[in-house]
Amino acid sequence: MHILRVAPSICDPTTLFSIDYEMKILDVLHKEAILVDLKAIDKKGVLEELVAPVSRIANVNHDHLVQVLMDRERLGSTGIGEGIGIPHGKLKNLDSLVLGFGISRKGVDFESMDSRPTHIFFLLVTPENSTGLHLKLLARISRILKNEPFKQKLLNAVDRDEIYSIIKEEDEEL
Repeated sequence: MHILRVAPSICDPTTLFSIDYEMKILDVLHKEAILVDLKAIDKKGVLEELVAPVSRIANVNHDHLVQVLMDRERLGSTGIGEGIGIPHGKLKNLDSLVLGFGISRKGVDFESMDSRPTHIFFLLVTPENSTGLHLKLLARISRILKNEPFKQKLLNAVDRDEIYSIIKEEDEEL
């Protein structure tokens, strides 16, 4: 009798998932996690607002998630410039990726690379062991946000249904 030994990484479901399937943004963005008019005037306030629906969806502690994100921000701002912020962090005991989205009409000082106010936010929270998926989704979000007409549509949207539709249309074209 022969025993087949398989490396643990081959059996890891997140590895298989990332190889066989191109994740779409709407696979992990719940409509209730779309905030159309962020009121916060600073980085911590924006994170607190974005985390509110995400923490409910993921069933995680709001304050702990805000702290994880603030700790990540201390390593370097996730304000990537051109009005975009993609705050992200990893949590132990999280079952799956969760995404939040928000628009700040006035713009917020998010310590962006270009020092300009940030208006469009994607918040990404991933399980601690999902590096591959985490990076793929960050790359997908970054790619989609290079499209200026797409960004303008998001900024002009009036409600979460419209934002959801705009993201869906762009996400399907990628």
